Amino acid sequence: MTDTPSTTGANKPRPLSPHLSIYKPIPTMVMSILHRITGAALYFGTILVAWWLIAAASGPAAFETANWFFGSIIGRLILLGYTWALMHHLLGGLKHLIQDTGAGLEKDFTTQIAKFHPFASIALTILIWIIGYTVR
Repeated sequence: MTDTPSTTGANKPRPLSPHLSIYKPIPTMVMSILHRITGAALYFGTILVAWWLIAAASGPAAFETANWFFGSIIGRLILLGYTWALMHHLLGGLKHLIQDTGAGLEKDFTTQIAKFHPFASIALTILIWIIGYTVR
């Protein structure tokens, strides 16, 4: 037997998987990452919604405590963030639903949607809060 190198490259070190710092951020990549982050944030926000509903069912004292928290500055900021995360994730889900039909898969179109996405989610959040304060 000879010590000739393998022609299959089995002895070569495997390349490391590239990290996010290697890639140039593009709008579709950023929106994909934000979609995952907002999905995770919605889990935690839903716990707060459940707390509010449980407090409402538990009696006036528990409900007053929950209302006090959500009425505070910190509570309102959390609710504002929850509303934005919900709208952002909803729009991303609708985009995926449409793309599952095979429509809207062109590179230029997906980039345009990705650039429009944050503005639409912020606008919807503001609209919801304006309606909420108007009705209140």
